[in-house]
Amino acid sequence: MSARILDGNAIGASIKAELAEEVKALRAIGVQPGLAAVLVGEDPASQVYVRSKVKTCEQLGLYSAHIAPPASITTAELLALVAELNARDDIDGILIQLPLPKHIDSKQILRAIDPAKDVDGFHPVNVGLLSTQQPGLVPCTPAGCVEILRRSNIPMEGKEVVVLGRSNIVGKPVAMLLMNESATVTVCHSRTHDLAAVCRRADILVAAIGKAAMVTPDMVRPGATVIDVGINRVTDPKLFEQLYAGDAAREKQFAEKGSTLCGDVHPRVMEVAGAMTPVPGGVGPLTIAMLMYNTVLAARLKRGMAPSR
Repeated sequence: MSARILDGNAIGASIKAELAEEVKALRAIGVQPGLAAVLVGEDPASQVYVRSKVKTCEQLGLYSAHIAPPASITTAELLALVAELNARDDIDGILIQLPLPKHIDSKQILRAIDPAKDVDGFHPVNVGLLSTQQPGLVPCTPAGCVEILRRSNIPMEGKEVVVLGRSNIVGKPVAMLLMNESATVTVCHSRTHDLAAVCRRADILVAAIGKAAMVTPDMVRPGATVIDVGINRVTDPKLFEQLYAGDAAREKQFAEKGSTLCGDVHPRVMEVAGAMTPVPGGVGPLTIAMLMYNTVLAARLKRGMAPSR
């Protein structure tokens, strides 16, 4: 048996196509949703992420402001910038690209964002709205996980779900979203006893633990759906050989670049699972798509308009 591939690229493209039509209709009545992306310093990986987000805004017809203060900016100066963005009528969503330089108080910065413009869904107000099933802005990666399941016609109601990882960014919010879908959810972490046995109970297994290939075939019930949130760069030739020996495309990539991306799920889980997201091309594309969705939703809510769905 080989698992059905849950194609995040295709699902993300469908969401963005729907959003492009929605933005077109909004612009026809004089509303252009706007996103401010703030990148402090010159971290290369963060620059790539922000450029991708700004490019997607342009493709969908959203207004975008790319703001790049120097790494020397202070917490007080960044707070002042956030206050300016909170007050701008042309900005519906504010994204602070993480990680911030170590001298900046990241928690204070994120709390300063107007919850109505918090398109990352990290503000305590939005966390509270999610936990009490009220309308608000939901973290993008967890929302993307649920959207993959929904659009792949994989039932969540009544299913047993195991979430590996309890981070505030993925593990906890995806657990709350799945509970809101009437799933029975268990959240596992480093102190969970007999982790493999708990994972084998799952109809749906969400891996967000941050360790390459940690989830092995013996941890997955045959036929289960596996959502792999992990993105880990493999550079060790021995580990690469263990994971991808015989995969011609991966071997070519590793030979050319000296690295490849691996999720938190071992590639051989594909032989056991009923459905599975790949890495890359699984959850990743949904994160940006849901960021765009949140920006459009924020624009609608600010103007007293009902959500599109």
